[in-house]
Amino acid sequence: MNALAIKKGSNKKSAYNLRSPLDEREETHTLSILVDNESGVLARVIGLFSGRGYNIDSLTVAEVDHAGHRSRITIVTTGTPAVIEQIKAQLERMVPVHNVHDLTVEGAFVGRELALIKVAGVGEHRVEALRLSDVFRASVVDSTLESFIFELTGTPEKIEAFIDLMRPLGLVEVGRTGVAALARGPKG
Repeated sequence: MNALAIKKGSNKKSAYNLRSPLDEREETHTLSILVDNESGVLARVIGLFSGRGYNIDSLTVAEVDHAGHRSRITIVTTGTPAVIEQIKAQLERMVPVHNVHDLTVEGAFVGRELALIKVAGVGEHRVEALRLSDVFRASVVDSTLESFIFELTGTPEKIEAFIDLMRPLGLVEVGRTGVAALARGPKG
């Protein structure tokens, strides 16, 4: 065993674990990345995350400039401040990337997600599911005698709250888009 390793029953730290607990705090960040809309770009961006063991909590991508052939990738990720800075620096060095914005640190932004939520139930469960859908402003986009599919747009927290309430009422299935986000204000 390494001489610097923690001895059994000792309070000493290993030389390999000298970070303070403050360095370990993880934060969730929303990154907006403008890239060329060409094959393989998304795979390269995602490869950066998977190759370094970074997790992606949410991912959306769509073409936003048809004439300029550009797409916006919105990624929600969690990590320590150092990891987030490393992710941004590595993304900015990629050739098909035009710009990277950390919406979380750059100021106010609007982030929304779309979810489709299937709930099966009859009687009181069905009535309660419909009542709660009104409270959350969810739309019924499909209905049978035994089930509904609700469409809900909002923050991830709002969607999670609705899903949690639907669980005891007969939640069957959930499909989510991931967060789409833009910085507030006139600048693009």
